[in-house]
Amino acid sequence: MARKQSDYLAALLADEGGAANDAAAPRSPDRPRATTLIDREAVLARVAGGQVRQVTQLLLDPARVRVWPGNPRAHALLSERSCRELIDSMIAEGGQKVPAVVRRIENDPDHDYEVVVGTRRHWSVAWLRANNYPDTQFVAQVASLDDEAAFRLADLENRARADVSDLERARNYLQALRTHYGNHQTRMAERLRVSKGWLSKMLKVATLPDAVVAAFASPADIQLKPGYQLAQATDDRDAARAIAAAAKALAREQTEAREGGAPPLPASEVMRRLLDAAAPRPAFEPYHCTNAHGRPVMSVQSVNRQGITIRIHAGSGSDADDLTNALRNTLAHLEQTGQGLRR
Repeated sequence: MARKQSDYLAALLADEGGAANDAAAPRSPDRPRATTLIDREAVLARVAGGQVRQVTQLLLDPARVRVWPGNPRAHALLSERSCRELIDSMIAEGGQKVPAVVRRIENDPDHDYEVVVGTRRHWSVAWLRANNYPDTQFVAQVASLDDEAAFRLADLENRARADVSDLERARNYLQALRTHYGNHQTRMAERLRVSKGWLSKMLKVATLPDAVVAAFASPADIQLKPGYQLAQATDDRDAARAIAAAAKALAREQTEAREGGAPPLPASEVMRRLLDAAAPRPAFEPYHCTNAHGRPVMSVQSVNRQGITIRIHAGSGSDADDLTNALRNTLAHLEQTGQGLRR
């Protein structure tokens, strides 16, 4: 591993800044460099500033280890399917080879440690112990970390992992902004060594309501760029209502597809329909309906979110059937032009 890369990774967890750290910063803060498992282990050995005072490796019972709430990964979403590759690797290699990072906890009779880095490894070892591999041990390095240092270490680890979704990271960042950085985005960006613009977009994505997220087959389908655009759209009150209504319909379709064994709606289709719902409606265009004699029978006075105002003209000579047909034609025209009752 190059010394420059090692120094940069260590700087992410060091208290002091300086020219050396600046020189070692990645070329593009928006796209942090990927790190290998060896790199991440090297970080633990090189951390300075007193936040990590010791590193000890132990073999633990995963039942005595809980997951740190500040971890970005949505632990409830882990499953045999999502961890299958890691499980198979552990079976083939005779156990866990890359240690997780944990810290000691107190005042919890059920747990001795909590996982800072290595949630999937913890879940997979627990699964193996419950499924024919009872002797599998959870391998972990015990580090002394405060909450903010633990957050930065977990963030460093997860930048190199594609299986941590943008939404998971975004929500983790929003929580950390409030908990560790007093809602100061600039300070947080400096500590994480990312651009303020990129961090601002991530934090915006984190504001997407759960009801909107439910429109997707999986929260992992929400990526930064389209997610940011969708989150921006919800700033408008009318657009937010339209998006919520579209999301509710999409969630229902996803449920029906899942229960019927059909493939879920793709993320691109879901995102398109949500953004279309937020798009401004076309301006109202006057419409007049006439009878066979060219006399006005019915006209549209206004169309808005409260409803449609229609005027029936007197003296047209039309009977009830003519008026019914005129109303039907008027409503059909409004639907075709995107101004109907179901918009």
